[in-house]
Amino acid sequence: MNLKRTMTEEGEPILKMSAQPARNEIILLLAEDDDGHAELIIECLSDTGVKNRIIRFRDGEEVMDFFTNGRSGQEGYQDGQAYLLLLDIRMPKLDGIQVLERVKQDHKLKTIPIIMLTTTDDPKEVGRCHELGCNNYITKPVAFKSFVETLHHLGLFLLIIQVPTVNR
Repeated sequence: MNLKRTMTEEGEPILKMSAQPARNEIILLLAEDDDGHAELIIECLSDTGVKNRIIRFRDGEEVMDFFTNGRSGQEGYQDGQAYLLLLDIRMPKLDGIQVLERVKQDHKLKTIPIIMLTTTDDPKEVGRCHELGCNNYITKPVAFKSFVETLHHLGLFLLIIQVPTVNR
């Protein structure tokens, strides 16, 4: 299944699940510095049925480079393309909160849905992320089996969500 950008009957843009790949398919952006976690996230989402393209970043600076200049030798942000960002908080160079803050302050990026995916469950940090505009906050359990179950639920969630987008 793929998430794709479409319109409601009222002409409002939304993201929906589709069995067929589409030109306006949502690209999942995964910002995770831990290689093992990144591989597990990608594998679990795929096993759940999420078949969208995933672009992985190893630090917050890579994420912001993607949005501003593109990465050297690779594509960058494209206006009108639908994205969903899975963002770890504890990353080198720029942490997830700094990335969240910068994305939500940028007029062309602020509508990108962001799901924080982190081991931190400090209520103050969760509240701060929501204040800055994250759309959801998922705590990565420390136990491997619990982490896999959480990722499975995330995959199921990604298959059913409808997220408003902006016509560009």
